[in-house]
Amino acid sequence: MKKSVSNPIPSVDFELRQLEVFRNVVERGSFSKAAAAVSLAQASVSERIATLEDMVGTKLLDRLGRQVVPTKAGELLYKHSVLLLEMKNTARLEIQEFLGVKKGEVHIGGSTIPGEYILPTVIGRFRDTHPSITVSLAIAGSKAIERRVLEGDLELGVIGSKSAHKSLMCHRLWRDELVVAIPAQHRWAKKKEVSKKELFREPFILRQTGSGTLNAMEGHLRLSGSEDTDSLKVVAHFGTSTAVKEGIKAGLGISVLSWRAVDTELKSGVIKALRVKGIRMFRHFYLISDRRRIASPLSQSILDFIRISAQENEKE
Repeated sequence: MKKSVSNPIPSVDFELRQLEVFRNVVERGSFSKAAAAVSLAQASVSERIATLEDMVGTKLLDRLGRQVVPTKAGELLYKHSVLLLEMKNTARLEIQEFLGVKKGEVHIGGSTIPGEYILPTVIGRFRDTHPSITVSLAIAGSKAIERRVLEGDLELGVIGSKSAHKSLMCHRLWRDELVVAIPAQHRWAKKKEVSKKELFREPFILRQTGSGTLNAMEGHLRLSGSEDTDSLKVVAHFGTSTAVKEGIKAGLGISVLSWRAVDTELKSGVIKALRVKGIRMFRHFYLISDRRRIASPLSQSILDFIRISAQENEKE
């Protein structure tokens, strides 16, 4: 009688470089975008994914139209890929630190107000105590910074409204106030406050969708029972606070901006700031990081420094 031969259990294996390529394909949803991110030809990326699937023993990616998405097995491997690659990076940096080589580059992001008016000073102070660490600061809208932190392009970000994304950790930082900014020659120039009705009648320059300033303003208007921003007399949508300020100075319209953004113009007298009767538009900036990733020692250094700087500022 012949003995039954059981099927051998397939072995599963992979290499860290394959995981790096695989992770980039998943996060960018595209072989061509992943190829650019890992400095390989697209054909080489496809070949490495095919080899990885052979080594794992199952399909890891599916094509849905132009989008590449992970299979159930791919989702499982992606989760571990993130952890393994972050552990590798952390090990490398910790060994450097042990050997006394505390240097490298940290990539962080800031939405318009913290990116242009707060973080440059904080980074300057950070560099005083960490002269061998280079900080690369990207500035974009809050939603764009959130997306880049989630995709792993940025290690952390500072944005103008609290994120609701479940994968992001949020730490509250500096407090900010939004004010109605008008040109110095405006008929309201001698006022300290305007009514909500007056605000909605005036030509208005609005920040673009995804702006933390816009989100905060909309939230305060809703809480006060006012109409939403669709009821404003919008004459233009601008992408940055700097562009909005130039529009205000040119007489295009008024806007709601962070007092930090107009501080220089207020001191020089070219812009005036008012409040809306019955509404004090305060908000906080938030430090965000991806909870799925292990912070590198360099990233943790500037994260801690930013949080301490914000705490010291609140005490002043």
